[in-house]
Amino acid sequence: MRQGFKVRQLLNGSSSNNIKMIVDYSESYIKEILKEVKAIAVVGASANQNRDSYKVMQALIQHGYQIFPINPNEEGNPILGQLCYADLSSVSGKIDMVDVFRTADAVMGVTKEAIKIGAKVLWTQLGIVNEEASELAKKAGLKVIMDRCPKIELAKTILD
Repeated sequence: MRQGFKVRQLLNGSSSNNIKMIVDYSESYIKEILKEVKAIAVVGASANQNRDSYKVMQALIQHGYQIFPINPNEEGNPILGQLCYADLSSVSGKIDMVDVFRTADAVMGVTKEAIKIGAKVLWTQLGIVNEEASELAKKAGLKVIMDRCPKIELAKTILD
């Protein structure tokens, strides 16, 4: 299995143009990433306690990760006690992983920025897959996980 995952394609509907990428990541690949990263930027962070990005940030903080919320609409405001930044380039600290809570169309721009700042991992949340961004990130040496939630993965993976 190359880099801890395998890709399958699922034909949605009758058109061969409507193919969805399904990625099966090995448990060891996910566990390795969650053990290696220390600082995570959450792109699309929200101060709304009912939003998934807020809940995931909260869980990541509880697991000891350093979090950098990213949202231009919340720039300068604290979210869960962490200063929010407009974009990845505005963060002065080192970012190991970029967790994306944006639409699939926005992932390419986030990916380019993640590469520029030297992130090691690109992670997109449930329902978010962008094959071109995945390929670009991998070519730049980033590990990639798409269509997964780190909060869920942390709950089911016991870290040593």
